[in-house]
Amino acid sequence: MRKRDILTPFGITMGFIMIMLAIVSKSGSSEGAGLFLDISSIFIVIGGLVASMLITFKFEQIKLTKKVLSEAFHKHDQRLPELITLFVHLSERARREGLLALENELEEVEDPFIKKGILLAVDGIEPEVIKDILEAEIIAVEDRHFRGRALIEKAGEYAPSWGMIGTLVGLVLMLNNLQDPTALGPSMAVALLTTLYGTVLANLVFIPMAAKLESKTEEEVFMKQITIEGVIGVQSGQNPRILEEKLSAFLSNEDRKKQQQLDEQPGFMEESIHEA
Repeated sequence: MRKRDILTPFGITMGFIMIMLAIVSKSGSSEGAGLFLDISSIFIVIGGLVASMLITFKFEQIKLTKKVLSEAFHKHDQRLPELITLFVHLSERARREGLLALENELEEVEDPFIKKGILLAVDGIEPEVIKDILEAEIIAVEDRHFRGRALIEKAGEYAPSWGMIGTLVGLVLMLNNLQDPTALGPSMAVALLTTLYGTVLANLVFIPMAAKLESKTEEEVFMKQITIEGVIGVQSGQNPRILEEKLSAFLSNEDRKKQQQLDEQPGFMEESIHEA
């Protein structure tokens, strides 16, 4: 289930608020924050960043930027104890009624990866072949996520560089106006703003987003690997209790306690199938 991840916008907002509070506290008034706003510096950093991205990536990849950024603001509610409980239930029914009975269960399962695995098992595909097919899909997912994440990672690399370029441009203009000593201080301040903009964008927005996307990919791959073990266990007619113990090896002590509590809840299995 896809949900909004409030930590990403909260973290970005909090970072900008802390910067603004630091500026206001040092300047002594909110008007002092205006000193940190320079349109030409914004044009250099944002414009240069966009130009670099257009040179680095194909247009088809650039079009994915909005979708990739959206992933950083959403999360998939994938809970391991519920996944294990689902496969134990599927194993019990398969042993009791046969693999063909699982087709009815799949009508309520939303996760396409679980559906695909169980359907392959129902079709009588060999366990080794099922594992190869599902692992190939995991590799494809990792590759797609890597290419999408590369957009954000490159933006994190380019932003500080364009900030430095803007600073160098400002310094050149400042040195060209040395006959007016009173203008040196303000000119130097404006020149440094581009470095500030580029560094903030990189370290508060792009690099943290890329790290979050990488973490989400690792979590998704981990869940899919457990799904493969569950599908193979169901397909081979493994004892449900043995399958539960095997999959529970992936659980932390805290998750083990949660799973025990979930197993004791009446009617929980139906909810797990709907959420899967």
